Amino acid sequence: MKLRCSRLWLVVCGLILLIPPPARAAKVTKTVISGSYHTLAVKPDGTLWAWGYNYNGQLGVGDTTDRNNPVRVDTGFVSVAAGLYHSLGLKADGTLWAWGRNNFGQLGLGDTADRNVPVSMGTGPTVWPWVAVAAGAYHSLGLKADTSLWAWGYNNSGQLGLGDNTDRSAPVFVGAGYIAIAAGGYHCLALKTNGTLVSWGNNGYGQLGLGDLNNRNTPAQVGANYLTIAAGFYHSLALNNGFLLTWGLNSSGQLGTGDTKNKLLPYPVGVESDWVAAAAGNSHSLALKGNGALYAWGGNGYGQLGLGDTNSRLSPVQVGTDWVTVASGLYHSLGFKSDGNLWAWGRNNLGALGLGDNTDRLSPVKVPSFNPHRAAVIPMY
Repeated sequence: MKLRCSRLWLVVCGLILLIPPPARAAKVTKTVISGSYHTLAVKPDGTLWAWGYNYNGQLGVGDTTDRNNPVRVDTGFVSVAAGLYHSLGLKADGTLWAWGRNNFGQLGLGDTADRNVPVSMGTGPTVWPWVAVAAGAYHSLGLKADTSLWAWGYNNSGQLGLGDNTDRSAPVFVGAGYIAIAAGGYHCLALKTNGTLVSWGNNGYGQLGLGDLNNRNTPAQVGANYLTIAAGFYHSLALNNGFLLTWGLNSSGQLGTGDTKNKLLPYPVGVESDWVAAAAGNSHSLALKGNGALYAWGGNGYGQLGLGDTNSRLSPVQVGTDWVTVASGLYHSLGFKSDGNLWAWGRNNLGALGLGDNTDRLSPVKVPSFNPHRAAVIPMY
């Protein structure tokens, strides 16, 4: 696979994770994010673009009107993250910005008021520089350059990792020694500097990979030697020495294990060891191999697998070749090919595909009005 960006770092739901020096977390460049029904993208010039559902101002364009074409939001951004109805973004100066729904404090601004334009979480040595962000359904995670992990927002299942179930409307310190973060619907995954994978939050389907169904409100160790993590709504994926492992809810075959049985521990998907990236939606999953081949599996009611039909798949099926990176929303998917063009497919009732209409697509369709010239894509919901 021909990677076009040497500073490509996986944090949330896919891509290659390049391990940085253990003393300092490296800045994560996430330039396309799929929210539940909205999409955010950063072009190489730092301009932020958004499209799709906007009822809570999650597009950041100053109103609550949906868009089915990409709309320019702001400039100076290098990374973005999207939850169900809220959005987060990092600027080049290390400042963190937030907008959209804020009923549980998921914007981290110290209150519960929605915002329809990006609002800075402040500057100064106590609040920045941030290097990575992740967004769950109604909670958020942030990673600073000193490897410290912070969390805020909804905490009903302990997904903030703070040892309780109390919501927070401003970032609270979770711990140090982290280099990558991923937020599922109500659970979290994180990698530590030594490659150890930890998880916490809701575990109703085994999505924490700990062998049981008990929630955790502090990080618990899953295993070692992990390099990449991805969190779906109720399932998880990770790469370990090139092998793809999945666990959690499997009602639609989203684990890719050939059945619909939930898995409480990491379970191998086949025997291949050439996987390099993964992304997870609500009930479907995507993954890339080193040769640029894209595979998809799981629920497919809206064509989110990109296979030309609406039939679910229990095991990985190849979508095409020459892919560089992929992203997954709840029921839609996006990806870049090596020529730099952005493609989208799946559910589009609110314009999340950016194709100028609200028609679902069963196969990848080129987004004509958005060509970021070989920018990387990183998934989130």
